[in-house]
Amino acid sequence: MDRPYNDLIGDILEEKGEKDTLKGKGQPLSSDYMKRDTFQQFQEIAKDAGYVPHWLKLQKEISALIHTCRSASDLELINVKIKEHNLKCPPQMQRNLITVNNLDRAKEVW
Repeated sequence: MDRPYNDLIGDILEEKGEKDTLKGKGQPLSSDYMKRDTFQQFQEIAKDAGYVPHWLKLQKEISALIHTCRSASDLELINVKIKEHNLKCPPQMQRNLITVNNLDRAKEVW
């Protein structure tokens, strides 16, 4: 090893011949970069790349299922998906399970 540090990404870019052609190379980092923590930086980069978290995909799927719900077996499937959604989403985004009694309200909320 000829360096005192490991630069895995740099090595990969060097192998592909892309290390010197990166956009913004040699430019100072924006002041916004230092104001946010690593997770916030990741969220912005992921959003810009078009990444959608699994729980958001589930939320859209659950909404569609609720609006087309016709039977008790449909409710069971919806509740299974709601449980999965609640395990993966932030706590403030968790939702209650659906029953026949609150199906109309769920259509408004979801």
